[in-house]
Amino acid sequence: MGKWTARDIADQTGRTYVVTGANSGLGAVTAKALGGAGATVILACRSVDKAAPVAAEIGANAQVRRLDLADLSSVREFAEGVEKVDVLVNNAGVMAVPKSTTADGFETQFGTNHLGHFALTGLLLDRITDRVVTMSSLMHRIGSINLDDPNWQHRSYSRWPAYGQSKLANLMFAYELDRRLRASGSAVKSLAAHPGYASTGLQGHTQSVWDRLMGIGNLFAQSAEMGALPELWAATSPSAVSGSYLGPDGPFEQRGHPKTVGSSGRSQDRAVAASLWGLSERLTGVTYRFGTVPSDDDGGGSRE
Repeated sequence: MGKWTARDIADQTGRTYVVTGANSGLGAVTAKALGGAGATVILACRSVDKAAPVAAEIGANAQVRRLDLADLSSVREFAEGVEKVDVLVNNAGVMAVPKSTTADGFETQFGTNHLGHFALTGLLLDRITDRVVTMSSLMHRIGSINLDDPNWQHRSYSRWPAYGQSKLANLMFAYELDRRLRASGSAVKSLAAHPGYASTGLQGHTQSVWDRLMGIGNLFAQSAEMGALPELWAATSPSAVSGSYLGPDGPFEQRGHPKTVGSSGRSQDRAVAASLWGLSERLTGVTYRFGTVPSDDDGGGSRE
């Protein structure tokens, strides 16, 4: 794909994107780039007030709607208000936060990063016409899926392994969604991406010494504009292949322009991915139904 940049995005006029966490960081950069290319962009954010300045910068083709991924009732309410979307960008996330739980009692990182996006995608699937892009991380490599205790209720909580589990879950979800879409004959694509090491607000909310350490690390990180390129390419490229994982092309995938990258052996475990899928359906109450063709007047599909 060469040294692709946001300037290479084709005209997106007439297309609608939902970008979660679009009020700051990678999400804001992604939303602005899509809006600048002519797309209608729905900024799906927990704080409407924080998203408003980003929407104002984009202009008339931006909409702000409240979405709290840590609250499944909010996810359902948001999904009910979306009539049709071409591309869903599952971008939002929290990283290495202290032990806490979501409104539904899930460990915050697993509940927000994975379960919230799993539920959102399932609830919107009958209205998605093109693709789903889910953000993972290089940190998926330190993660493992504990199917017996995904919410850290019966083991000592550790913030970084918990983050790694959530990002591994994001990647396994993207891969498994691709397999299930292909098996159903759907033309909808599922891709994953990671930003390398990019300077964003994500590194400032651990409430620990890690905030200071990562603040120093940000001096050497690439910009959020560069970090957003893999998800932008995955979201807009006509040549994007479903099931692909995009990241930076520089050393150790830390920085650079987007390219197709590999992932850990654990991320390729189809048996665990299928079990994680079933567990996620049970925990969220959202059961996916494939094979529904989106149309302007069809309201059926994957809502429960």
